[in-house]
Amino acid sequence: MKTMGVVNMVEKRKQIALWIAWIFIWPISLTLIYVLWTPSFEGQTIDILSFAILACIVAFFPLLVNNTPIFFVHGISFAVFLYYGLFIEVLITQLAILTLLVKLRIERTELFRIPLNMLMFLIISILSASVYKLLGGVNGSIYFTSINDAIAVIGYIVTVFVSNQVLLFGFHKAIYNLDRKLIDKGFAWEFITTLFVLPVGFILYLMYRDFGVSAIYFVGLPFISISFILMLYYSSRNINYYLQKTSEIGHELTVQMEVNEVIDLFIERVTELLPIDYTFVYEVTDEETLRLSRFCDKEKLLDFPTKDRLAKFEAISGNVWGHNKSIHYQNRRQWGHIEDVDLPLLGQSVVSLPVERNNKVTAVITLLSKKKRAFEKHQFMILNILTNYLAVALENARNYEETKRKSERDPLTRLFNFRYFQDYLEDYFTEEKKQLYPQEDMSLILLDLDHFKEVNDTYGHESGNEILTALASRLTSKIGNQGTVARYGGEEFVVFLPDTSKAECQMIAEDLRKEIAEKMFALSNHILENKEPIKVQVTASIGIATCPEDCDEPLELIRHADRAMYLGAKQKGRNKVALYSR
Repeated sequence: MKTMGVVNMVEKRKQIALWIAWIFIWPISLTLIYVLWTPSFEGQTIDILSFAILACIVAFFPLLVNNTPIFFVHGISFAVFLYYGLFIEVLITQLAILTLLVKLRIERTELFRIPLNMLMFLIISILSASVYKLLGGVNGSIYFTSINDAIAVIGYIVTVFVSNQVLLFGFHKAIYNLDRKLIDKGFAWEFITTLFVLPVGFILYLMYRDFGVSAIYFVGLPFISISFILMLYYSSRNINYYLQKTSEIGHELTVQMEVNEVIDLFIERVTELLPIDYTFVYEVTDEETLRLSRFCDKEKLLDFPTKDRLAKFEAISGNVWGHNKSIHYQNRRQWGHIEDVDLPLLGQSVVSLPVERNNKVTAVITLLSKKKRAFEKHQFMILNILTNYLAVALENARNYEETKRKSERDPLTRLFNFRYFQDYLEDYFTEEKKQLYPQEDMSLILLDLDHFKEVNDTYGHESGNEILTALASRLTSKIGNQGTVARYGGEEFVVFLPDTSKAECQMIAEDLRKEIAEKMFALSNHILENKEPIKVQVTASIGIATCPEDCDEPLELIRHADRAMYLGAKQKGRNKVALYSR
């Protein structure tokens, strides 16, 4: 039978209402049941106690399906009801429920589950007994000689199953404000276990009727075994599910090419898989500190922690890094002695794991849940496996990013190279053409240093490289986020300016020309006899073109800017800005 599990926080007023309802309804109901269905158990106290002990033992082996406990006491309750009637069945069932809640170690904030579950099962017991009586069923030593006896038993079983599902569905909506499906994974498990447990309960009744208390122990052992085996079976299925999901997540991580994508995907998948409320991702920096690179609050109520750096052996994450050993705390009392101001006060269960590669810790993942005992042992093992996948995926992504960076960047100036710039321009034009609205103006500057060969011949190629490096720095500083700067080749540079008209581009180009011509370039690696640093003046010829005014294609934009530079600037005296004109 399914009990109400913890799904969500319940409002205080609802908790109080449940306790008040239980205080009034429960004793009155038991009194009425005793009066209307007066039990007869004289001289059978040992028998009833044996049934109660069996029910409590079975309650210690529940299944947890969708956070809802399923236990198999209904088989025993069935046998007790058939022989002793409703009153004894209610007492034993209620005792089994209390045993189950003790086994689940419910927290103080969850104590409302006691009246909730006791009232729910009281209603189920009363409904089932009423249907049984209406169908002509009797209690005691029944030999089932007529069809009416079988119909009454079937009616009782169906009522127990259906009322349990309906009440569970209704309470989820009324108490937890959840629209959970009536037929779900828990429904299927309840149905399957009922097919196993109730026949054994009926056999228990038949043997007890004929052989007395010894039958309770004779049938009780297989009953407990069934409960234990089903719990182990479900647990193994659960572990297999986690292992399968771990494999899938590992595969997803290893195909990601960007470091940020790897970390974001890891956080997303792990929080889907496990009851995690807060996620901290620390990376080991070159300064030998832990830097908080990611913080995820599932409910998005908290800001990014103010302290984003930890020293070795500082707080929980620093200890994991320092000792290179995972940590698993079941509740706040276990880690309350560790000063960790960044962990939210609502947090209880903590798992913190090192991400290790080549025998070196590269990062620390710290996961926090508001629930006590939120992470089971096999889940902790799963997280260890996932962090190994994460370490491999991060290394692959970093290698890819480094290779990509080298292929996109000019090794001297650290600007984008021409190959990357061409691809970028092609992609930008393609995206623009997909837009429903008219294209914005976009302009391009092509810049070529004047008489740069003479600089190399006079001062040496190292000095030429100094000028190119310094010029790249000046261009990126001046352009900032307005556009993209790349080295076109040799002493030529290109600047792409989205959403910039020809007039605006001309002003920017003129500013760049003055920046180059009026500020001397310092050379320290020249080939002159005097080894003191010197300063030289360099000028540049600049051509600009604009789309869609001058062209419609990216290569045309470059070609037109190039033509403007040579015909309008180089051939007309250099150190000029020239506009392309049809």
